[in-house]
Amino acid sequence: MSAGVLAIEALIFAAIFTAVLFSTLPQKESISSIHNYPPDIQEEYFKTHKRQDVSYRSKKVIVTKCAGILVFTLILSACAYFAGAKTFPQGFLVAFLLMVWIGAYDTFFLDWVLFANMKCFRLPGTEHMDRAYHQKWFHLRGMLFPGIVFALIPSALVGLIIQWIA
Repeated sequence: MSAGVLAIEALIFAAIFTAVLFSTLPQKESISSIHNYPPDIQEEYFKTHKRQDVSYRSKKVIVTKCAGILVFTLILSACAYFAGAKTFPQGFLVAFLLMVWIGAYDTFFLDWVLFANMKCFRLPGTEHMDRAYHQKWFHLRGMLFPGIVFALIPSALVGLIIQWIA
């Protein structure tokens, strides 16, 4: 497997992830990622907007997470293939490393820097909640659990795909 190819793929993966994130910025009528916001921001938002079920058992969140697994599996399968993975463990490892990378990038840069400081990420009615948008522990905890557990699913699927096509 090629570490150089993997490094380039990590940068491309971060660019794709960022583009998708920016394409789903909060819109007044449809907040698709409200379950990713800290609870105090959600509560403030729902004071002036129709309440939605944002638990991990809600249909909307389950569909979103399943779509994420599918998209990540497709992208990571291509990454593992081009990095030279030939076995289940190699495919799993490439995918898992890229998932950990994207989790760290999402937490330490997107959440801690951009999300916390750019007003375009603020939900309508919560623009004044600067302190709530700077909750580093909330995002770090989410990356560690359930983030790492979530990473195991597409990683295992990628391993199976690589084993199947190799």
